[in-house]
Amino acid sequence: MINNKAFFFALFLLLLTLGLTIWQGQRGKPAVLQTRLETLPKDLAGYLGRDNRFPDSVYRELNADLHVYRHYLGTNGQVDLYIGYYGTAKGGRTGHNPYACLPGAGWAIVESSAIQVPTSYRPEGVTLNYVVAHKDGVNNVLLHWYQSDGTKVLANGFQQNIQRFVGRILHNRNDGAYVQVSAFTTGDEVASTRLKLENFAREVLNLLPEYWPVEG
Repeated sequence: MINNKAFFFALFLLLLTLGLTIWQGQRGKPAVLQTRLETLPKDLAGYLGRDNRFPDSVYRELNADLHVYRHYLGTNGQVDLYIGYYGTAKGGRTGHNPYACLPGAGWAIVESSAIQVPTSYRPEGVTLNYVVAHKDGVNNVLLHWYQSDGTKVLANGFQQNIQRFVGRILHNRNDGAYVQVSAFTTGDEVASTRLKLENFAREVLNLLPEYWPVEG
């Protein structure tokens, strides 16, 4: 009897998986109709932004649908913003991993942790990754996270994969973005730089749902 139950349960799961696979295949993948993220304000949180570009080889490697790379300048110094957006057709996520890319570029990660930053849609806070890397006397302080479905802020790729699966089943959409705010500093200014980045990241997080790309 137990073997029969196990057999029919396994058969049910197999048929369910097969049915979902066929159904998902018939739905097709939506295309990016409007990227919109490039229209994020350049006058932001007391800073004025200007666009910049990485070498073309970097963009070919990242293979995103849209890159936003800006330097924001203010009386409190400079904050750099990078957003790489991947539509559903490109799998919704980046292959970029700062924990691998920073050491690969010669930066030693000297501190990393998860921090909470409150937003307008999550007043209790969303989890962001805080990293300090050091090279040649310079500290590279950064906050980074993954974002999906406008307001879904995810700290790691595993959480993003779960959200992508749920989004694809429920809404036939699993686009997402890698977002990073960073600043360079020296000496004992790491703590104040972190606070500056937290304030800037909060403004970016509050704006992203309004400027989230359109797929259809």
